[in-house]
Amino acid sequence: MGRIIAIANQKGGVGKTTTAINLSSCLAAKEKKVLAVDMDPQGNMTSGLSVDKESVDYTIYDLIIGEANIEQALCKNVFNNLDIIPTNIDLSGAEIELLDIENKEYILKKEVDKIRDNYDFVIIDCPPSLSMLTINAMTTADTVLVPIQCEYYALEGLSQLIKTIELVKNRLNDRLEMEGVVFTMYDARTNLSLQVVENVKENLNQNIYKTIIPRNIRLAEAPSHGLPINYYDPKSTGAESYMLLADEVIRKGVNE
Repeated sequence: MGRIIAIANQKGGVGKTTTAINLSSCLAAKEKKVLAVDMDPQGNMTSGLSVDKESVDYTIYDLIIGEANIEQALCKNVFNNLDIIPTNIDLSGAEIELLDIENKEYILKKEVDKIRDNYDFVIIDCPPSLSMLTINAMTTADTVLVPIQCEYYALEGLSQLIKTIELVKNRLNDRLEMEGVVFTMYDARTNLSLQVVENVKENLNQNIYKTIIPRNIRLAEAPSHGLPINYYDPKSTGAESYMLLADEVIRKGVNE
């Protein structure tokens, strides 16, 4: 049965989608069968995995409003071992359309459960808000992975996110656990990055991944080419870091 990890942080610009794209791709490179699910209406995960979000027949939006099933929404083998359920801006209207629907928190879960056995990992990229789309991702997921940018306001909003995870666990999905925290955009040249890492370690009673993702120009360039970093520049420090993170995620699953 596939492990389902939601990647969430309601704060924008923390490397959430970058982590979702590259963790998915690096897990696939390690011979794991991976499904990427784009729940962010901006669709950056979709385009970052080389899918043209305007020309696909069906997206996660069609799935959520009941106009497509999960098999129809799948784009298969966008890269080796990696499938995606794409999205586009249509998804931003889904919240309103879901208002009167019963059990609206479980729509994604019901569909993903049909195919989760086909995958080793399902990686869900959440929108940068604590919305019904994020709730759907969390009711579907086993764990939540939180990317945190190494900057002064890193801890701001994190306690709110942890509260939301606890709330979802208590009310909607008793399996849900905190996968852990991964630091992104680390700049070894600044004391601030180091201080943020130390501060979070002291204040956070959570699993913190050893792998720290550096600030890396190749990581920033890769999405504009529609390529994950391990395809765009496999020798870059960004690619090496996400490969190490994928190893850690795999090991964590084995140890549990």
